[in-house]
Amino acid sequence: MDVLTIIYLFYAFIGFYFLFLYFLVYLKNYNKIFSYPKLTKIYSLSVVVPCYNEEKSIGKTIESILGVDYKGLKKIFVVDDCSSDNSFKIIQEYAKKYPEKVVALKTPKNTGKASGSKNYGAQFADTELVAFVDADSYPSKDSLQKMVGYFDDSKVAAVTAPILVQKREKFIEKLQAIEYRLIAFSRKILGFLDSIYVTPGPLAIYRKSYFDKLGRFDEDNLTEDIELTWRLLSKGYRIEMSFLAKVYTVAPDLFKDWYKQRIRWNVGGIQTIVKYRKFFAKRGILGSFVLPFFVFSWVIGLLGIGILIYRGIRRLILHFLVTQYSITAQTAILTLRDINLNPTTLMIFGVALVILSTSYSLLAIFHLKEKEFKNIRLFSFVTYSFIYVLVYPVILVTSIIRYFKKIRSW
Repeated sequence: MDVLTIIYLFYAFIGFYFLFLYFLVYLKNYNKIFSYPKLTKIYSLSVVVPCYNEEKSIGKTIESILGVDYKGLKKIFVVDDCSSDNSFKIIQEYAKKYPEKVVALKTPKNTGKASGSKNYGAQFADTELVAFVDADSYPSKDSLQKMVGYFDDSKVAAVTAPILVQKREKFIEKLQAIEYRLIAFSRKILGFLDSIYVTPGPLAIYRKSYFDKLGRFDEDNLTEDIELTWRLLSKGYRIEMSFLAKVYTVAPDLFKDWYKQRIRWNVGGIQTIVKYRKFFAKRGILGSFVLPFFVFSWVIGLLGIGILIYRGIRRLILHFLVTQYSITAQTAILTLRDINLNPTTLMIFGVALVILSTSYSLLAIFHLKEKEFKNIRLFSFVTYSFIYVLVYPVILVTSIIRYFKKIRSW
């Protein structure tokens, strides 16, 4: 057995392992996916909204939070990070209009990162819970009601919600709508293993005492939400997700913006893995599952692009040599006897992986018959499955290079 075959088999094994794991966890818990703890107590809650040059969306974000149906909502701290547009003026107008709810804050100087604004705003919150909402995100009316009940369990440190794409007009936005749905479904499945690895910016609620105790957001990490989640997991706390709570966010509508965002996510992910590498293969959910899950996922991505490049170069070289030989020898380049239609074991594995991954994707996308997915066409799904996903290994390689070159940009 040659090295390439061993790599193929390893690639297939990891792929099958995680797919079967997802399916088995889903089958065991499918009747719990849409359930959430009912409110037994009205926890006091503050919302912090970091803002930088978001004059087009900040007003709508504030209105959506004001429209949330939760009696425990005390204050909305909107933190402007020294914007160069009219964001702070708009925030002040809402603070004047809703003085009992909205508080306009401005950082002493531009921090250049969402984590800085979040930490600045969080210090003013004196409630039991503190939520963070991005300035271009819009929580659904019942989102908090469907999230807060999880905090009855003292081990729960944070609760998150599915993120859905607000606008789906451009093709890249439709692809992200599919991607976000897959991510949300997968995180809920991981939640049954106590392995939710991120509390993303569009909407996340933290127990304020734990948030303060563990030192708040790391302002040197490009993905401060992942880093804080891993810090909570490393201390034995749990993260939950309410699948029926929703938050809508504005996704990048240009490829270059999408690419830049994904580079930032991956560089931040590498930062977090390096920071918590000492937990690898140790007791606790962070070391026994979350870290290996991340590492193996990235190994698969790197193997994928490596195999693709190797086979592509090998095919080009062979094609060139065969063509040159055939021309020199004046023989046919290809005859029917040269065509082998017998499937190989690796080919069967590959087809099986495609079928399983496609089935899982369809399960995730159409598990809820939501109106926002009624206009997803087959072409969009096929494009996502076979083209869009191929870009990720390239992003991963670029991110690794940027990490080692110490290029850090938000």
